[in-house]
Amino acid sequence: MPGTAPTDRPPGRETAALVTQVVEELARQLQRGQDAVPGPTESRDIRGEARKRALVRLRALARVRQTVRDLEDQAAQAAAESGAGYPEIGRAVSMSRQGARRRWPGLITNTHRPAPHPTPRSS
Repeated sequence: MPGTAPTDRPPGRETAALVTQVVEELARQLQRGQDAVPGPTESRDIRGEARKRALVRLRALARVRQTVRDLEDQAAQAAAESGAGYPEIGRAVSMSRQGARRRWPGLITNTHRPAPHPTPRSS
């Protein structure tokens, strides 16, 4: 809804149902026109056709998953460039600060770290 501030709570059932519906439709769209699945040619029996459809759908869903992961990487980079730290990025994806650091190592750098104070020299 426009003008509504995002919350830190995880998506509800409605969101999960909507995402499932969208991903299923996207998988169906990606399946169209993909007649062949790599592997030996099989007879046109019902199990062979069902297996072929299931493998094409699985391949389409794997592409969707990778695309979403790439989009997450881009969003994490944008968040870091906007000043977010690992704790905030981790919370945004329901993981710990350490989990976010492992997922995106080197995302946050201390390029604006203050210079160390000089130590007084003894004469």
